Amino acid sequence: MINYLFDVDGTLTSSRGVMDREFKEWFLDFCTYSNVSLVTGSDRPKTIEQVGEDLYNACDRVYNCSGNDVYEKDKQIRFNDWTLPVDAENFLLAKVKKTKYPVKTGLHIEHRTGLVNFSIVGRNANTHERKDYYEWDKITNERNDISEEFNRWFPNLESDVGGETGIDIFERGKNKSQILEDYDVTTIRFFGDRTDPTGNDYPIAMNLEPHQVYAVTSWQHCWELLK
Repeated sequence: MINYLFDVDGTLTSSRGVMDREFKEWFLDFCTYSNVSLVTGSDRPKTIEQVGEDLYNACDRVYNCSGNDVYEKDKQIRFNDWTLPVDAENFLLAKVKKTKYPVKTGLHIEHRTGLVNFSIVGRNANTHERKDYYEWDKITNERNDISEEFNRWFPNLESDVGGETGIDIFERGKNKSQILEDYDVTTIRFFGDRTDPTGNDYPIAMNLEPHQVYAVTSWQHCWELLK
């Protein structure tokens, strides 16, 4: 049987948004006859906020924090306790000071189970501020540049770009690809919006055959592919 794996942000929802009501109703039904799991860089409370507790528990498994905090229904079955080293944190804070982007909203480093999410504009940014930074980043390539430099300076750690404003950072190898150990990879169909080499869905995509990976551009695109 096919195992369907879905990213959340940008795939099932808009960035940090809640799931569309009609799509959610359809997806809940899809879960009744399909093997469905979610894999997201977000923590459990944020994921529930986006998809709802009903859909969260309808999935066979939810891999929060890129697989570092794993739930089956409401039961935590695995977690990775990890703390960002001080020198790596100082590197990131220096980037906040040096950026040419003018808006900073605070909470630039958010600690989650097994990973850290870093944002130049800050996790406190509203939807408009996030969109503005995202458009600026597409022109300047700032997040990719920071991620690549971070990976050179800290070879025992790993970073990749996710969502509209963030960079996920974790121990090397503790990215989304770690979840593949739970599956016969030939049975997987993966849907994600950041399957490009700098994106946080790429570690899964690179371990699958091309026909197993669905690179989506929005939740609407994801729905169309599933129908």
